[in-house]
Amino acid sequence: MNHTTALLVIDVQVGIVEGTPDHPNPVYAKESLVQTIQTLIDHARTRSIPVLYVQDLDVKDAGEEAFAIHPALSPAPHEPVIYKRATDSFHGTDLHEQLQALGVKHLVIVGCKTEYCVDSACRKATTLGYDVTLVRDAHSTTDNAALHAEQIIAHHNTCLHGLGNLDPFILVRPSEEDVLVPSHDSYR
Repeated sequence: MNHTTALLVIDVQVGIVEGTPDHPNPVYAKESLVQTIQTLIDHARTRSIPVLYVQDLDVKDAGEEAFAIHPALSPAPHEPVIYKRATDSFHGTDLHEQLQALGVKHLVIVGCKTEYCVDSACRKATTLGYDVTLVRDAHSTTDNAALHAEQIIAHHNTCLHGLGNLDPFILVRPSEEDVLVPSHDSYR
């Protein structure tokens, strides 16, 4: 099976990663998150694997620092940035069309926040026909009233691993593996 891969970087905006005066809590393990995502972006670029960014319009107003993509993870001039309002990166956007135009069959997903936009993108991608690799140590969130961020991340890594919709499914893999090469066929 031919798998064309793309790296999807979700909501790594300054206001989410670093926090804002209104929401002062940065995401869990922000330094290692940024470093891991930057390494994956570098690997994708070196191998001419498309990198696409999703940016949430509800974080702050465009032009404000909190709205901007984290400076350590900035897109290259040719890399698309898809703007969204919903937690689902595909809803009301042309993300699916852009991926189809690139011939993508395998999505590697990283970013923020685990239980919202990352989870939604993983699940929706499988219903659209994409195999998904969620990078175990390249997504993050903040504490909520019920769970600490570390628990939320662990829970999602566990429940999303192997989740599928008919044929396409999600694998959760650590960044130490070559996550840009799909391993789904070895499980079919």
